[in-house]
Amino acid sequence: MNTPYEMKAVGKGIVYVKPVQVADLPDALKEQAGELELIYAVHDADGQQLALVADRQLAFVLARQHDYAPVNVH
Repeated sequence: MNTPYEMKAVGKGIVYVKPVQVADLPDALKEQAGELELIYAVHDADGQQLALVADRQLAFVLARQHDYAPVNVH
């Protein structure tokens, strides 16, 4: 009942994917977004932005390729 177990972390944890209006971004990033009106931000559990990508599917693929479990933020 009180047997100690060694817990091993699986992956790096959860990241959060949320839509971002390009109009709300700094000018330098607006230029990089080109014609897009909406992009997606990927954040870690501490709120640190890890990436900005063109679409939701790419955000999820990117997260999984780096051993994160992506979830939507509304």
